[in-house]
Amino acid sequence: MSTSARTRDTGPRRDGSRGDVAPGRERDSAPDVGRPLGAGSSKGASSSNGGTAPAGAVSVSPWTITVVLVAAMIGMTAALVYGGAAAPRQVADPGTLVRWGLPVVETVHNIAITVVMGGLLLAIGVVPRFADRSRKRPPRNSKDQAGEPEHPVFRSVMQLVEAAAVVWTVAAVAVLIFTYSDVSGSGIGTGGNYTQQLLHYMTGISTGQSQSVIVMVAAVVTTLVFGVRALLGLFCTLALSFVAIVALALNGHAAGGADHMGAVNSLGLHLLGVCLWVGGLLVLIWVGPLLSREFTVSGRGGSRHTEPLLAVVLRRYSVVALGCYLLVLLSGIINAAVRIGTWEQLTSSYGILALTKLVLTLLLALAGFAHRQWLIPGVADGSRSRAATMWRVLVVEVVLMGLLMGIATALSRTAPPVPEELAPDASPARILTWYELPPEPTFARWFTTWRLDWFWVAVVVFMAVVYLWAAIKVWRRGDSWSVLRTVSWFSGLAALLYATSGGVAVYARVLFSAHMVEHMSLTMIVPLFLVSGAPVTVVLKALEPRGDGTRGPREWILRLVHSTWGRIVTHPIFAAANFAFSIVLFYFTDLFRFTLRYHVGHEFMMVHFLFTGYMFALVLIGIDPIPRRPSYPMRLVLLLATMAAHAFIGISIMSLTTVLQASWFGNMGRPWGPSALDDQQLGGMLMWGIGEFPTFLLAVIVAVLWAMEGAKENRRVDRQADRTDDAELRAYNEMMAELAERDERRR
Repeated sequence: MSTSARTRDTGPRRDGSRGDVAPGRERDSAPDVGRPLGAGSSKGASSSNGGTAPAGAVSVSPWTITVVLVAAMIGMTAALVYGGAAAPRQVADPGTLVRWGLPVVETVHNIAITVVMGGLLLAIGVVPRFADRSRKRPPRNSKDQAGEPEHPVFRSVMQLVEAAAVVWTVAAVAVLIFTYSDVSGSGIGTGGNYTQQLLHYMTGISTGQSQSVIVMVAAVVTTLVFGVRALLGLFCTLALSFVAIVALALNGHAAGGADHMGAVNSLGLHLLGVCLWVGGLLVLIWVGPLLSREFTVSGRGGSRHTEPLLAVVLRRYSVVALGCYLLVLLSGIINAAVRIGTWEQLTSSYGILALTKLVLTLLLALAGFAHRQWLIPGVADGSRSRAATMWRVLVVEVVLMGLLMGIATALSRTAPPVPEELAPDASPARILTWYELPPEPTFARWFTTWRLDWFWVAVVVFMAVVYLWAAIKVWRRGDSWSVLRTVSWFSGLAALLYATSGGVAVYARVLFSAHMVEHMSLTMIVPLFLVSGAPVTVVLKALEPRGDGTRGPREWILRLVHSTWGRIVTHPIFAAANFAFSIVLFYFTDLFRFTLRYHVGHEFMMVHFLFTGYMFALVLIGIDPIPRRPSYPMRLVLLLATMAAHAFIGISIMSLTTVLQASWFGNMGRPWGPSALDDQQLGGMLMWGIGEFPTFLLAVIVAVLWAMEGAKENRRVDRQADRTDDAELRAYNEMMAELAERDERRR
């Protein structure tokens, strides 16, 4: 880099002092935007306290994404040739165009969706939205936001997301058409009834239905990213894009195998981690030059200092990247283990490709560790050229990620050694539940039988790590936090893990009574422990507020708590009605059939029951902040109403003379246990019993809290009286005496 391109950061800080460049050290200015990184720099790089780049600045040229595409295509081609997935078929060969075109469009599709999701993640919580970051919080009024100039980095991120969303939509349509040709064994557009057959594939075949959902989600997300700029709207757009992840997880190899639920859930978690991790990194590389030109004020109180915005963004993103990497690594190993049954099968073409993918993932861990140790500190203190560090990110991580994505695409088209189809002599339980019938339950088997649901395992681990981190941080800071609440939280997580992966979850697939126990545990027992742990309170105590206008985890928690959605779900009437009548909605409608037969429905049902129970318990006994908390008499009224509703529903189920979902529970072929109708009546009894006892316990807790609140109020009144020497009481007595004297005079 030429000497003339070097400039000294002498921009003023917000506290009035000069820049943070050490004496005798010059800070490298940002490279020219639009040039390849490292090709030289422009003069006059901005280092103002607001960190505002020149108005005409744009991001780096598209060749950075091209590197990913080239690396992905190389890895995909090599893996396809090695695994034989692109070889001509002896029967129903769709042709060379389809055999090679499908993995190509799938690779483009996968890269596009990662960029969309990673970019949205950065936009809502990592990079500043507005150019003026001196305000404590971004404007919430739409009129104020309309006149507020966007930050160049935010604008560049959204421009990339918009372009990637369009590519995603087009690629999703192409994947749908190519996949149909691949499945049908016909060329694209061939045949007299091609359109009718394609429509039947989209509406009547599960694979086509999932891909149609992806196309619709991509189209809606594309529309939203062009029209939405509010952070809450972008948050909802990101949440909507997760539907495509679910649809992708339900396709391919994950839908079959010996462990259906384990394969689907692990693949879904794997895809989620990849999209947020890889997509975020690609977007960071895209806006890297803009970030390197920006400066911001970090720290609190007397430690406030000016540092490059690139360092701040990388520091924030590295936390997300670490979590996503661990998720990708562990879920990938689990997903491969489902499809590779023995150690000998590791030497198959599928096993070799899976091992290659694992090695590349481990190499990415080393690259990420190096960047965490040297890139971020070097950028923060100005000891390293920011252009050079961006080059290292590009050369090391992006190329490896491109190879990984190409190999992953080819791996999805390579036949695993474990058969995915049901055997001709499969048992009824295997056909219905994807698992063999478990043995007759005994007392010991209720606790020794496990089938890990990896989605809930990930949820439990995440909530445990976050809570423990928050509690330790609060304790180290010298603040107080109840050990009993901590124990309650982890007890609730243990109960949640058992309810979703233990014996009750295994037998819930074949017994109505166990199914009812599982759901009542999720909605009545687990929430009592979780709510008593007060997770929002301890996390808010641990998280530091951001002062640069971005919305971090703390700001997002408070925003959601006080949002319209938060006010609705925590309203006492809504929480009680949702808690009481969700069981009616699920068990006496077609939703019950949907939750039994479809994996997505099953997971949705468990999430719903846990959420409704948590909201109801939060309203009654929680200390976490909510917009409205009812009075104690109102809480007791709500409890009595829910007790009556649960009793009525339980008795109704016990009185039924027909089996709910007889095509499921009546066709299991169980050689043990009661009949389906007797088991259903037992489930009604358990619902009544399990539902009433926690409700009674809640009533006791509410009564105790009410008494404690009364005693607290009495102590407050007594302290006030001591401070004022009973001035209020004396004034009252004097008023009464005066009134009595006045009455005497009138007589």
